[in-house]
Amino acid sequence: MSEALTSRLLPKHFSLIQAIAELGQLSLAADRLAISQPAASRMLSEIERFADTPVFVRNPKGMEPTAVGRALARRARNLLEEIREASREVDAIKRGLSGSVRVGAVTGGAVGYLVPAIQALKAEAAGADIHIDVASSGALINDLVAGQVDFILGRIPAGIDARHFDILNARIEVVDLLVHQSHPLANASNLSFADLVHFSWVMQAPGAPVRQAVESIFIEAGAPIPSNIVNTTSLLVMIAMLASSNAIAPMSSEVSDLLCRQTTGAGLTCLNIDRPIIVDPYHLITVKDKRLTPMAGRLRDLLQVQLEMRAP
Repeated sequence: MSEALTSRLLPKHFSLIQAIAELGQLSLAADRLAISQPAASRMLSEIERFADTPVFVRNPKGMEPTAVGRALARRARNLLEEIREASREVDAIKRGLSGSVRVGAVTGGAVGYLVPAIQALKAEAAGADIHIDVASSGALINDLVAGQVDFILGRIPAGIDARHFDILNARIEVVDLLVHQSHPLANASNLSFADLVHFSWVMQAPGAPVRQAVESIFIEAGAPIPSNIVNTTSLLVMIAMLASSNAIAPMSSEVSDLLCRQTTGAGLTCLNIDRPIIVDPYHLITVKDKRLTPMAGRLRDLLQVQLEMRAP
């Protein structure tokens, strides 16, 4: 493309070229750009005058791009997307939606609420630099107090003074028991916890909220707590053990929904048990009086929306 042509063609010209190339009709292209057909015709004549060659030819089926027209249409798509991306970036900067944000969450909260909030933020500010730490609530609180994360979705551990934090939007965590589809109990209904005792288990270490909830439900059911347990915080390790054995793994309902219903190929399923397993609520937690960056504040607002939309 000659320097003279590049200095004369404007974004509106490229928009018309792209619209005609895609729609094949000048009238339809004019409608897309919200201009009159005579105005579109004049603009096309202007483009062809600048290019000093036909850009489209008319035939019984509509308008067909010439070799030059195809080259301009191909460039138009890239150019117009760059312009749109620049506009989004400028708008994000003007609204403070630029820079980075680091947030921590427990696994269920991250999957169920934080991921949709991040997707919403990325739709507004594609260049946002987002860091997610998934860990236990104890580790998350320590990071929050140390200023290593902007806010967390987690619990206040025992021994921590809750008065130092702003705490919003409590959400209970329901636990499902996952097994491989080939597990002997995979298709059973209304299983008692006595039915589960003698299988191997893979779950978080003693003291973790999910582990405590599982142990409490065995005690409540009058069944002995399983003794054959592999302790891990790694979701990948849990999945690997489920895939290769008859182990049982407790996971939040948000994670089990992702593994058993939203994805294919994992080969996992939830056991049908006779009573629910409920974990203490987790919350959206920020250090009291801490001033968040606009980016962090926007992500927190979007997370609150997700929590309120899906309130029980």
